[in-house]
Amino acid sequence: MTAVVTAAMAKVARVVLMGFDVDGVLTDGTLYFSSQGDEIKAFSSLDGHGLKMLQRAGIEVAIISGRSSRALALRAENLGVKELHMGVTDKRALLAGLAAQRGIELLHTGYMGDDVVDLPILRACGFSAAVADAHDEVLARVDYVATKGGGRGAVREVCDLILRAQGKWTAAMAEYLA
Repeated sequence: MTAVVTAAMAKVARVVLMGFDVDGVLTDGTLYFSSQGDEIKAFSSLDGHGLKMLQRAGIEVAIISGRSSRALALRAENLGVKELHMGVTDKRALLAGLAAQRGIELLHTGYMGDDVVDLPILRACGFSAAVADAHDEVLARVDYVATKGGGRGAVREVCDLILRAQGKWTAAMAEYLA
């Protein structure tokens, strides 16, 4: 295990609240619009199941996006994510508020982003992650870079990393291996 991964594992082991960006993280970042102006997004089922596994393991999931869309609201509802925040201009302040409401330090939060607008929140939380195809400035400043791109399993990779680092992987897999 490399020193970078070892340091990331120590940070991710403390996470009790994990936030995720949407466009470029939960999706590949492509924006589709119908001729009626409806926004269409494609989400990875692997990523979605990873978010469900985190929640079942007692790790709270927050989706924090600068954009708003009905597609995202439906996906969050489908996944049982209660902390959905859309149209957020200051993601760092929002995460700090969520942490304060729960009586936890930012050290115990994490966030996964992909673009420079995510840098303030990525620098403020205890564990920061990015998708493989994130902006170079983001890649240079996070604790962990996934091997996969946005909307293509990167979120699942980080979810699995969290479960493993916290010793919850075996329990999370038990129902599937019985």
